[in-house]
Amino acid sequence: MLTGDAAYIKKINRSLIISKIIEYGKISRADLAKITGLNKATISVQAADLLAEELIVETQQEHKNLGRRPIMLSINEQAGFVLGVDLDKNSITYTLANINGFPVQTDSIELQSSDYLVILGLLIKHIKAYRQLCEQARYGLVSVVIGIHGIVNKDEMIYFVPQHQWHNKNLKDDLINELGIDVYIENNANLCSFAEKVYKHHQSENLLSLSLYSGIGLGIMVKGEALKGYHGYAGEIGHMIVVPDGIPCSCGNMGCWEQYASESSLLKRVSKQQNKLDLRYGDIRNLLLEQEPNTCKQMEHYIKFLSIGINNIINLYNPEILVINSELLRIYPNAISEIQAHLTSTVSHYCELLISDLGNKASVMGACALAIKNFLEVTKLSLTIDNR
Repeated sequence: MLTGDAAYIKKINRSLIISKIIEYGKISRADLAKITGLNKATISVQAADLLAEELIVETQQEHKNLGRRPIMLSINEQAGFVLGVDLDKNSITYTLANINGFPVQTDSIELQSSDYLVILGLLIKHIKAYRQLCEQARYGLVSVVIGIHGIVNKDEMIYFVPQHQWHNKNLKDDLINELGIDVYIENNANLCSFAEKVYKHHQSENLLSLSLYSGIGLGIMVKGEALKGYHGYAGEIGHMIVVPDGIPCSCGNMGCWEQYASESSLLKRVSKQQNKLDLRYGDIRNLLLEQEPNTCKQMEHYIKFLSIGINNIINLYNPEILVINSELLRIYPNAISEIQAHLTSTVSHYCELLISDLGNKASVMGACALAIKNFLEVTKLSLTIDNR
């Protein structure tokens, strides 16, 4: 029993030390002891183990004072790599990152089919190629996390993907059996909220991330942890009904919020009005700059319905920070002020409403961050995307 307890405590201490090394970038053993409250002997033993495993490296800090230069510990970012995957309706985006969370390569491919076996084959082919790129690293490609724009349960089974009409797919096992590598499956909105927490809003304990792309998803962080519900299906806010007997939705209901406030719904309506196929964000930006009347009217309509749902979310969760992940709102002037003008209820309370800086990279960066967290077995992670 004592041995088990000692091993458990050692594992907790290791997690804490790694977390702080990542958070501070470079830190001395003495400062680690002060910050963590662990004694110097524990720090030295853990540091020796991590150095032997090549998970951290030592460097000497430059300073002008007399005396010995302190030896700094930092993550060995080339020890291994993680792969984040965003599996959307029309594309798959891959980001390869080092274990310090910095993206080293990003690729996106267009999907020509929704067939599960076709997409499974693409994933296997591409993941094998990325694994080959990482062969020279001590740990190689350590983990893959795939963001799904649909419903994923607590066992990482895909229950339903409306855009592809997938039901009950075990993508995790199908990939592991073929690749022999750690693979995790997660809802894309949960990954977006995790990315916001890990890369941007480190101190927030109560954060919501609203994703508005092909559908609408809500990632919920409460006390720093993802809130997923009993089966893991929490956050499917896009299927909240806002118009009874409204536009039919692929989920089987009518009048779902994402039929009125997802980016794909707006792009579809403006394309129809302009009698042009597949308008993109740049096209919408140009139409707004030209103050094209129908497009401006559609944006007003869009903001109104978006605000209705946001009002409901705020009343449900009383968030500290509500981050809206939207390329469309990033190109629309005064988007936040226009949304706030619709939030007139005296009972709606939140601290901060903002548009994500991560944009459409949020899901794939959240996938990378989760892969790092799982590999290093840390409970808390704070990463930075620097400008190297």
